[in-house]
Amino acid sequence: MKMEMSLQVGLHQTLRLAPQIIQSIEILQLPVQELKELVSKELEENPTLEEETQKDETLSLEAPTKEETSDEPLGDRDDYELVNRLESDLQEYGTYEYKPSKSGMSGERDGKLEAMKNTAAKPVSLQEYLYQQFHMLDPSPLMREIGEAIIFNIDDAGYLQYTLEEIAESIDIPVVLEDVEKALSIIQSIDPPGVGARNLKECLLLQLNDKPQYAFQRHLVLEHLEDIVENRIPKIAKETGKEIEQINEALEIVRTLNPRPGSLFGGSEAGYIVPDVIVDYIDGEYAVTLENGYIPQLQVNPAYQRMLQESKNAPDVQEYIKKKLESAKWLISSIEQRRSTVYRIAERIVQIQREFLDKGVQHLKPLKMQSVAEDIGVHVSTVSRAIANKYIQTRRGIFEMKYFFTGGTVTGDGTVESRTSVRQRVIDVIDTEDKARPLSDEEIAERLRGQGLEVARRTVTKYRKAMRIPSSRQRKVYT
Repeated sequence: MKMEMSLQVGLHQTLRLAPQIIQSIEILQLPVQELKELVSKELEENPTLEEETQKDETLSLEAPTKEETSDEPLGDRDDYELVNRLESDLQEYGTYEYKPSKSGMSGERDGKLEAMKNTAAKPVSLQEYLYQQFHMLDPSPLMREIGEAIIFNIDDAGYLQYTLEEIAESIDIPVVLEDVEKALSIIQSIDPPGVGARNLKECLLLQLNDKPQYAFQRHLVLEHLEDIVENRIPKIAKETGKEIEQINEALEIVRTLNPRPGSLFGGSEAGYIVPDVIVDYIDGEYAVTLENGYIPQLQVNPAYQRMLQESKNAPDVQEYIKKKLESAKWLISSIEQRRSTVYRIAERIVQIQREFLDKGVQHLKPLKMQSVAEDIGVHVSTVSRAIANKYIQTRRGIFEMKYFFTGGTVTGDGTVESRTSVRQRVIDVIDTEDKARPLSDEEIAERLRGQGLEVARRTVTKYRKAMRIPSSRQRKVYT
């Protein structure tokens, strides 16, 4: 088959989003903290963008009179610092490209140093914590070599990931299995209790240690762990010859043990939620406000607008300023559009979910994004992007904005109740049941139907499992 190359001319229609539109969509999706970081970055990189200042602070940036600008060259005016910065940028980084200088002037803040100072300290990992304790015991060189190999093969939950034989093979020097077992025993004796176990049973036994008062608890863990998990208390009583009351007392101690002893270490620092919307209750009405304190008010530096008009003889400079001014104006417009969209969505949510705000979760109404989109005159995808990763602060607590958008279940009178409300009803029924005779899923469904809520047993089962509520057999309390 002969291969040939040819040129063909054709017409094609394609739809492409302009970079500004993409930026606007991205800004709409950003939560307030990330938007703050974006604005800070833009303020550093775009010299034509600045924070709004008081009028008396910007007087020096007002357009000069005709007498002031008649015959003077660009660099001889009061804004020579801006010109110097612009020329330096063009020479160092190339035309149309602006990047902040790596070396700051004397007296300027070191951005990296400031960031390091304000960064939360990294939490100590489980492995680091074990390593410190192990070395405080001053082990022999052989034990140190083996112990370190064991420590760094313990996962974040506190369990040893590999067998002792595999660990022995991974060590560079020849070791015998007895030495590995000895090193593991040392590590299992340090804090936290239960660390270094190879399975759940060993983890619990390590926490119970060998104290005589825990002998019965150790027996229960050794011989009846699966029965404990499945709440088969009568079976345990029959096989141990103990009274149910004695078993319950012993299990109270067993249930205080930590099945994941390493979970207290190495976790990330708890982050603070910054709500984008705040709903205040004032004189019987709800007032919606946006949290704008974290985002500085932006404006275009008027000095650069003046420079754009006066740089006709320097096309590279003019093109550079024009590009930066357009970018600044689009950013300001995108942020304002984001504020308007989020505010209108939040205001509509408050109007629809007023009963929830007044009375609680059982009065949360079903709500679809399409409905809100139609109400405020935007596309449903705009609503989806606008509520993404954003929080709203109310008198009932702080919620993700998407929390208020949920499907529903038809009640006896034909109205629709939200799924979140139905879940809360399931919890309420379970909380009030007789613990000696807990309700089955079918009985819970019957209770809800008696309250006018048409819900199937399988729906109750699905919600119960989603909320990690045990089955009726596991919830039963034996006396």
